[in-house]
Amino acid sequence: MDLILKDHPNLLETDLISVNELNFYREKYISSFVSDNLDELGEMRDNVLQSLKEHSILSTKLELEEQSELTIGQRIADRVAEFGGSWTFILSFFGFLTIWIIANVFFLRSHTFDPYPFILLNLILSCIAALQAPVIMMSQNRQEQKDRERSKKDFMINMKAELEIRILHEKLDHLIMHQQQELIEIQKIQIDMMNEIIAKIK
Repeated sequence: MDLILKDHPNLLETDLISVNELNFYREKYISSFVSDNLDELGEMRDNVLQSLKEHSILSTKLELEEQSELTIGQRIADRVAEFGGSWTFILSFFGFLTIWIIANVFFLRSHTFDPYPFILLNLILSCIAALQAPVIMMSQNRQEQKDRERSKKDFMINMKAELEIRILHEKLDHLIMHQQQELIEIQKIQIDMMNEIIAKIK
């Protein structure tokens, strides 16, 4: 729809187009999608080639780039998800609830600020539950983003390993060919020497 509206901005969603035109825009969408992915693959290929030229370790370079590219929001999301899913958070929260209940039931009987039904505590727990959902979604989004980045890194590392193996094969082939030529030359010299010895004996 976005591609069609770029060419025909006056078109409404209720308007109709022919099947041929629809197929044309489908092909255009697919080709733009493929070209975008190829551009991304080209960028990854360039990173691999640069790493080969510099004789550097690609995994270390990618890790440093990832740390430098993180925004403040992404770093906070990582920290919140790391703390919110730990035993430290569970035990500290359980301790807070225990202290709250004991303080209101036993120590502050005459001047209690949250009597037995613990309405204020329920309000706090409701607020935490309301905030937990977006925090969990944020951490899941970060995890999906990390998984995508990790798959890209794996692809680049595998590409570099494949290229280095090819380079090693070419070097080995070159060495083998060079050694074979030297052996052939040595055999020629040995044959010439044997022919000279046979001629002298005769």
